[in-house]
Amino acid sequence: MTRPVAGRPTLTVCRGCCCGTERKSPGVDHEAVLTTLSQAAGESATVRVADCLGPCEKADVVVVGPSPEGRRSGARPVWVARVGTARVADALARWAGEGGPGIADAPPAVLARAFRHGR
Repeated sequence: MTRPVAGRPTLTVCRGCCCGTERKSPGVDHEAVLTTLSQAAGESATVRVADCLGPCEKADVVVVGPSPEGRRSGARPVWVARVGTARVADALARWAGEGGPGIADAPPAVLARAFRHGR
C-alpha cells in the first residue's frame, strides 16, 4: 500500500475493529481482497489501508476517492460496503483504473454496494 499520488483515485480499505476480521466476515480471505485491489489498481490508483472508518455494520468497507479531475467534475468519495470478494475488489480497482468517480461510470457490482455515509 502506498501514500496517495496526485492525479489518480484512491481506494481506502478499512481494516479497523470490524472490517477485515474473521469475526465480522467469516470465510472472507481479507488478504486476498487487499491483494486483488492492489494488483488490479496497478499504477492507475492508490490503495491504502486505514483504521476504522466508522460504518461497522457495512463491513468490509472501501472508500473510492476521486482524482483531482474527478473532483473538478463534482465527484465526491464513494463508500462501498461488503467488499469481501475478489470479484467486487477487481470491479472497484478496474473502475478506479478507468478514472473512478466523476470520470468513469461505476460497474454494477460497485453500484449495488454503494451507500451514503454522513461523515
